[in-house]
Amino acid sequence: MKQSQSVFVPVRGINYHCRIWGNEGAPKLFMLHGFQDVSASWQFTVDALKEEWHVIAPDWRGNGLSGWSGADSYWFPDYLGDLDFLLDHFTPEAPARIVAHSMGANIAAMYAGVCPERVSQFVNVDGFGGGGGSRRQDPAPRRFGKWLRQLTEDTDQRPYEDFEEFADRMQAENPRLTNERAAFLVQHWGKQDADGTVVRRADPAHKRINPLPISQDDTLDCWSQTEASVLWIAGGQSGLMQRLMANPQGFEDRKACYRDLRMEQVDGAGHNIHQDQPEQLADLIEGFLQR
Repeated sequence: MKQSQSVFVPVRGINYHCRIWGNEGAPKLFMLHGFQDVSASWQFTVDALKEEWHVIAPDWRGNGLSGWSGADSYWFPDYLGDLDFLLDHFTPEAPARIVAHSMGANIAAMYAGVCPERVSQFVNVDGFGGGGGSRRQDPAPRRFGKWLRQLTEDTDQRPYEDFEEFADRMQAENPRLTNERAAFLVQHWGKQDADGTVVRRADPAHKRINPLPISQDDTLDCWSQTEASVLWIAGGQSGLMQRLMANPQGFEDRKACYRDLRMEQVDGAGHNIHQDQPEQLADLIEGFLQR
């Protein structure tokens, strides 16, 4: 297992934790995790990389070892601001190579269109935007009402008896997760409280909806400004492709945003390709980056 080091960077009032592998002189590669995940989830993919890379993987605000926002809920544009600060810190002059999963991929995809000069290559791992239409998920009155109710609801993270029970839960949600990988991940996903129980290292405020979601039209407007080469990788058993193909025109609209798009599928993998088939994922990443 390749060793990593932790670096903390002040970003917009939050102490951001970044996990770093490799020598600083090697080509830089940014890896962005998904919803309520942590940077350590990239360990298996990093281990499978054959070339030398300087990998930089942040814990998003409110996740892992990064600070919490202190707000009632988390706003998607804040992630764009955080990513912009992190890239300015680690690669102020050169455009970035980015590999990102799920929510992290949606953040990177938006950023690559908003700041096209800052991203040279982008690998989207099983994250291809939100809903298929241009409308919000719910009518505004219903969505605002739900958000107001959630402000007074209990959002505490579920406690587990110990790390073993937490690992069992993660494997129940993802049967492809091996015992060894689950045991490694829960040490980073979870933290042990004074009573011995274990809870996920994620601000419970993440569970509250965003009352002002970004519309699909706005998302595609941003994507269409992307100049980076893009590789989209789908998990063969994730179900994402099936959901996208339920609206064929919406899927074609997504693809049409990119001037240089390649698509791949990894069989034997669900949504968490970086945990299920990290060796195949690493091969696809390096093959694309070294074109």
